[in-house]
Amino acid sequence: MVTSPLNPAPDISQVTNWTLEAFRLAISGAKAAAEALASGSEEALKALRNCEVGLDGIDHDVDEFSTSIITHVSETDARELLACMKLVINLERIGDLLLSLGNRVESIGPRLAVEDKKALESMAIRLESMLGEADSAYRERSLDSAVAVLRSDAEMDRLRNLIFLHHLEGQREQRHSESFHVLFMAQGLERAGDHAKNIAEEVCHLVSGRTVRHVLRSYDMPDEKLFIEHLRAQHRER
Repeated sequence: MVTSPLNPAPDISQVTNWTLEAFRLAISGAKAAAEALASGSEEALKALRNCEVGLDGIDHDVDEFSTSIITHVSETDARELLACMKLVINLERIGDLLLSLGNRVESIGPRLAVEDKKALESMAIRLESMLGEADSAYRERSLDSAVAVLRSDAEMDRLRNLIFLHHLEGQREQRHSESFHVLFMAQGLERAGDHAKNIAEEVCHLVSGRTVRHVLRSYDMPDEKLFIEHLRAQHRER
């Protein structure tokens, strides 16, 4: 009796490649945002628009492809597909936030105060660094890199708060007409940092099988090494 061969499992490598490309686009978008703030470069603004379009397309492709094959893959591959979908969703939202920032820079960039440009540029540079670490965390399945992203989010909050304090708690006569736009740009960059943090948390869950928030609630520990070792120990027990 001849047994017909089983259908081969779907190849999920395409989704992984799309996810890595989404990281590349988001990183280049954050870099372009910093350049746009520093110089108002038309090339940087164009790069921001291209980044957003590319991320939208990847988000669409990953969603359609993953949902069509997720019931035909192993549990391990299904976990990878779900992680990729979550990562790309966050990266696509970062692209939207950066495009919004770029549109404001294009509209009122020449009227921004030098100190505001520098403060916002610092946030964009920090975001680029966070995304680079998040990319490494996913590629290398590195808890160390993921924790570095989680730690960096506090600096994004600090930078945003300094901008808010400067514009909202200063003397009324010292405020200028662009304050509204500056506050929205600072808030957008901080939200983009939150999405980078979400990515790092998802990588931690993918690597360890545990939810980062639950672990962080259980430990009052500034020492990131203890956190990493705890996750690794749980991973070995699975």
